Amino acid sequence: MWNRSAVTLLLLVAAAFPARATVNVFTCEPEWGSLVNEIAGARARVFVASTGLQDPHRLQARPSLIAAARNADLLACSGAELEVGWLPPVLAQSGNERIQLGKPGHLEFANHADIIERPTVIDRSLGDLHPVGNPHIAYDPHNILLAADELEKRLEVVDAGGTADYKAHLDAFRQRWQAAIAKWEKEAAPLKGVAVIEHHKEVSYLFHWLGMPVVGSLEPKPGVEPTSGHLRELLDQQSARPAKMIVRVSYRSADASEWLASHAHIPAVEVAGTVGGTPAAKDLFGLYDDTIRRLLDALKSDKAAAR
Repeated sequence: MWNRSAVTLLLLVAAAFPARATVNVFTCEPEWGSLVNEIAGARARVFVASTGLQDPHRLQARPSLIAAARNADLLACSGAELEVGWLPPVLAQSGNERIQLGKPGHLEFANHADIIERPTVIDRSLGDLHPVGNPHIAYDPHNILLAADELEKRLEVVDAGGTADYKAHLDAFRQRWQAAIAKWEKEAAPLKGVAVIEHHKEVSYLFHWLGMPVVGSLEPKPGVEPTSGHLRELLDQQSARPAKMIVRVSYRSADASEWLASHAHIPAVEVAGTVGGTPAAKDLFGLYDDTIRRLLDALKSDKAAAR
């Protein structure tokens, strides 16, 4: 027979050792790893296929990715063909039916987001266009809320025993995130109308949300590396359509943006392309905090230089 002291001891031991993760989640990009941690908490073991310093277009279908996919209960990725160069072979070689396209364990957040920059014409001569629109959806905080809602639903499907936890975590996250959006929009108000030159389309959603017009791109065509001739065209363009800063994400080379910045006498800004792209972008909240601070610092720098 168990006496009361023994039962009490067992309860204390159980409390000291939290339950192990019950669901394996394969995420393609760090922003989704961060979101899974917010919504699933300790119930999930999260694998992230890329780092904040890697271009998500250009990953390789490495054995480590295939092994992680083989054990996954849920796959959570951007979609909209962002991972088209490497994810299909990972899925095919994993042999995991749970996470194949069309299954409940296959989640592409772009299918549940407000997509921008949908091309009206698809032609390879126009560069590396995404036929369904811009896949870098995580830089609109409202898309993060849409993604969180769908993630919670899928987690319930693959781990019904965690439903109460997932709902509670989602409610807490929504409250914190909505408060953060209000704070960011207030802080970023001076950025509205500030013209920028981008490197690639990674930050388009951020510019769209903040009302920062894009007047040029370092890439002559999407996916085509900057050329000296194109950079000189952008420099000449400054007299007619002046940009206040040049923005690139941390996994892009700084050479083109620094050259143009030095000749146009405007700041070049490096921002995180995703969570982990800069030291301060440790999670989704840090990603936005750090990026908005960097843009505001660049705006102050440009104003100071203009005096």
